[in-house]
Amino acid sequence: MFNSHPVVFPHMENDCCMWYSYVVMKTSTDKKRIEEIFNRGIVVKILPDEKSFLERLFSGERLKIYVGADPTSDSLHLSHAKNYMFLEELRQLGHEVIILIGDFTARIGDPTGRMDARARLSDAHIKKNVAGWLSQIKPLMNFNDKKNPPKIVYNNAWLSKLSLGDIVALASNFTVQQMLERDMFRRRFYGEWKCTNCGYPNMFDQDFLDKKIQFQNCSNCASRTPKNEVFLQKESSNKKPIFLHEFLYPLMQGYDSVALDVDAELCGTDQIFNALAGRTLLKRLKNKEKFVIVVNLMENPKTHELMSKSRGTGVFLSSGPTEMYGAIMAQPDEMIEVLFINCTRIPLSEKDRIMALGPRDAKARIAREIVSKFYGEKKAADTEKDFIKTFSQKKPDKASFSIIHATKEQALTDFLYSHGLASSKSEARRLILNGAVEIGGEILRDPREAVFPQKNTVIRVGKKKFVRVG
Repeated sequence: MFNSHPVVFPHMENDCCMWYSYVVMKTSTDKKRIEEIFNRGIVVKILPDEKSFLERLFSGERLKIYVGADPTSDSLHLSHAKNYMFLEELRQLGHEVIILIGDFTARIGDPTGRMDARARLSDAHIKKNVAGWLSQIKPLMNFNDKKNPPKIVYNNAWLSKLSLGDIVALASNFTVQQMLERDMFRRRFYGEWKCTNCGYPNMFDQDFLDKKIQFQNCSNCASRTPKNEVFLQKESSNKKPIFLHEFLYPLMQGYDSVALDVDAELCGTDQIFNALAGRTLLKRLKNKEKFVIVVNLMENPKTHELMSKSRGTGVFLSSGPTEMYGAIMAQPDEMIEVLFINCTRIPLSEKDRIMALGPRDAKARIAREIVSKFYGEKKAADTEKDFIKTFSQKKPDKASFSIIHATKEQALTDFLYSHGLASSKSEARRLILNGAVEIGGEILRDPREAVFPQKNTVIRVGKKKFVRVG
């Protein structure tokens, strides 16, 4: 029976996992400090309830808390950094914290936020990505703490040992209907309808599908669309396949909580379903409660665009100091407060003063703070000086610009790629979303925007690439 299956943990000598010995620690019950951590604006909610979780923190009980991620790319971004910084604060309180690398679940592919199945990754690809991740996380957490270092684990250590019988038993805890409640599965199964007002792709409400309501409201702009218009789209909607192995993903991620026997999991708002699957399994298999600490995804408050390691959008931790500083400075103005709250630990009492500096100087202050966390204060200060000297004081010589010829209207992504201003369409999209594309002095942020720049228009791509339309 599955319930009697032993939880298999890797041994210290096994290279799939890094375990550390540590002495029993006392945890801090400093209420002011705990509330400071949880009230900064990073945490969205705690499930099943915040009060019970905080009471356990205030009690001095040492909790085991983990955060997991699949190595689907070789670089993390600032939204990931936020998670590890938060976990480090809990470690400093004396709690046991675990960084889980989903080397097994990466082979399945997390369907979260996807309208298609993820490509399967090879073992070699995963291993390469993991090596990059570990070097990027090191500046954010104190792995040299001999008493209570963060632990790094790999879920291949236990998931690869599950038998077919074990997996069937795990699957018996969930229904297909529960799986179809996930928005990405609903969108694929029923298709989507696009709002006629703003073009936002919406899910079909179940009450609408059951013909209990005669309209649907757009999730983005709240405008109401009558049933005849929506049903026309339903009949022609682009439904996508759901592969059986994708249903296994929340089961496998959920079993991580059982194998680690955790008290809490840290996850983004997009991972609540998977985290609650772990809560269900831990309760049923070990009769243990698990809290889920849900943190924000650092989305752009205006466009709702997310940083994504898979799509190549965001400020990446693999960047050198100059590139990282420049990428932060290129972020849209509405991201200043998001970056301040999530990626710095400047006191919140300083926020209004820094925001009052104006967008450029506020971003510069935040960029210096973030770069210093990865490369040290001296390197951050030198990088800032170089940035000001290079990009604020120097003006490019128009006579030295390369000449391109625009012959037709194109989507901005296609325009950059077809004129050799980006090596691929995905790179073009990344540059656009990072605010690194400027045409005629205007920064363009929509990859789908149609452009047809006129003669003598100056185009900037990135920090140093300038061309002129001939």
